[in-house]
Amino acid sequence: MSESSSESQSLVSQSFFRNHLDGFKEFWSERFSFLDNYTRFVSREKPLPGWSSSDVEEFIASDPVHGPPLKTAREAVKFGITGSAIGAISTAGVTWKYSRSLHGAGLSFVAGAVFGWTFGQEIASHYYRLYRLDTAAAQVKFMEWLENKRH
Repeated sequence: MSESSSESQSLVSQSFFRNHLDGFKEFWSERFSFLDNYTRFVSREKPLPGWSSSDVEEFIASDPVHGPPLKTAREAVKFGITGSAIGAISTAGVTWKYSRSLHGAGLSFVAGAVFGWTFGQEIASHYYRLYRLDTAAAQVKFMEWLENKRH
């Protein structure tokens, strides 16, 4: 009888944890549902072939709906790169000046790069008004176009 009670307790606790795990998965899958757009390109047996700037320019010229948002998104990356460089160098410089710690300067270099990238992308978002564009759809359309072009 003690075996059956321990088995029932393990089933109850297993279902308790399974229920919470399922709820956790459901919660985060709703928040990151935009990643479903990319699963058919990321989870492939044969990856998409590489592309060059000329391929991107060809797509931009051929698609009047999704081309301009993709071009704008590519221009916004320059803000992120510039912000990343400025953030990394300035933060590491200040850390080195005041602490003379190589590992501290290295960590602040990485942190400054991440913060600078984020700040640069925010500036680009407002400068180019990316919040008005569906850049994710443009990227998906580009990958579909690339897939069809290569086959």
